[in-house]
Amino acid sequence: MLRKLRNRISEEKGFTLIELLVVILIIGILAAIALPAFLGQRAKGQDSEAKSNARNMVSQVESCAANGGSNGYTDCDSAAELPNTGLKYGTAAGQVSVTNPAPANGFTVVAKSNSGNTFTITKSATTGESDRTCNGTAASSGGCNGTVW
Repeated sequence: MLRKLRNRISEEKGFTLIELLVVILIIGILAAIALPAFLGQRAKGQDSEAKSNARNMVSQVESCAANGGSNGYTDCDSAAELPNTGLKYGTAAGQVSVTNPAPANGFTVVAKSNSGNTFTITKSATTGESDRTCNGTAASSGGCNGTVW
């Protein structure tokens, strides 16, 4: 009996169809769990880049105004007036822009993420304090949880 079993085991040189199907099923379940988590992390990374770009642009605008902006922040709101920021200036996804309200002592920096979220830093013209807000898309909240970041 053992001899027959030993011979049968030594003759088998592959996997059965059931064994292969079980392995494929397990891999499919693991992929179904991991893929949504990975996509969420990608959006968070894109949003972190946009937040960083917004904070860096605030520093650039403050530096520009301190180093020669005779009209306050109104001289520091375009790509030509902020030439060496290293940031992509514009209003498209992955870019950052600066706008000024009517008084010269306030500004708004808007950074758009590649994930579709928009991050805004507004420096108040009256108090000089900065407010941070974000507008997230319904498809992916990424790094925009609520309205304040």
